[in-house]
Amino acid sequence: MGRVIQFEERAVAHLRERLGAAQEANEDLIAFARGHSGAVSSIHEAVLAAMEAESFEGLLHVVTQEWPLILGLDAVALALVVGDQGFRADGNGVQHVDPQILARTIDQIEAVDLRTVGRGHPLFGPACDLIRAEALIRIDCDPPLPTGLLVIGQRTELSLDARHGSELLMFLGRSLAAMIRRCVINPTQKA
Repeated sequence: MGRVIQFEERAVAHLRERLGAAQEANEDLIAFARGHSGAVSSIHEAVLAAMEAESFEGLLHVVTQEWPLILGLDAVALALVVGDQGFRADGNGVQHVDPQILARTIDQIEAVDLRTVGRGHPLFGPACDLIRAEALIRIDCDPPLPTGLLVIGQRTELSLDARHGSELLMFLGRSLAAMIRRCVINPTQKA
């Protein structure tokens, strides 16, 4: 005679296991969405702050002094090639850099390069030793307008989804490029 095998106990255990995995995935998705929403909000706030700048110098101040606080970053620097001159601005002021070296660095970046590093890019200046995650963002303007890189960094390693982070940072870079164009073309108007 045949024997009856009890599947109910195993099936319930398997369903509980799958339910636990689904709940964990759902919590991860909610945490990502909250973080992504916060990142979007911070990027928008940074762009709005830059739009309020009344001059190119004011724009540099916003980018190097206010953006680290708004974006929750440890270091922000902007490096530009203007004609045959190169310079970088950070929280310590403006310094000259070799325009040819800067141009080569710009050429190596497509739009955004988001990465974990052992030491930050030299464009961070003295802060480069502290940086463990960085984003290099191209600032593209048509000649004779400036081109350059926005470099942002943090002391902790990357924790965000690179694809979505890159899209947000590309928006930040393009917005900054548009404000730089406006400052250079119409220096008497607000950035």
